[in-house]
Amino acid sequence: MNTSSNQEDTVTLYRPVGPEELAKLRDNAFKRWPPRLPEQPIFYPVTNEQYAAEIAERWNIKDSGYGAVTRFQVRAAFMARYLIQKVGGAHHTEWWVPAEELEALNDEIVGTIEVIREFHGPA
Repeated sequence: MNTSSNQEDTVTLYRPVGPEELAKLRDNAFKRWPPRLPEQPIFYPVTNEQYAAEIAERWNIKDSGYGAVTRFQVRAAFMARYLIQKVGGAHHTEWWVPAEELEALNDEIVGTIEVIREFHGPA
């Protein structure tokens, strides 16, 4: 668990994004995640940078030619309601947040969502 500068207990979450989601984040001043599309019933932030980078590099680039890894802090008390799901190897861990709870998660973000890595496909 991390502690932010204002001494609130927070959890660090990571999320790989493509260019469309990144544009929506920018529109929201990097403070809120955009609503899920109807075919996206779950919001999947992951627990570590390594896993997020793998998704961004392997899947986002394949789909759009660009992938980024974002990092953000959420109040730990809020995230405690979700179990961490292991979906592959030891570091393939993520939270499954129902789409209808995304606005509540957005309200619990501490600080801003930051882009910490970027990947580009072949030129």
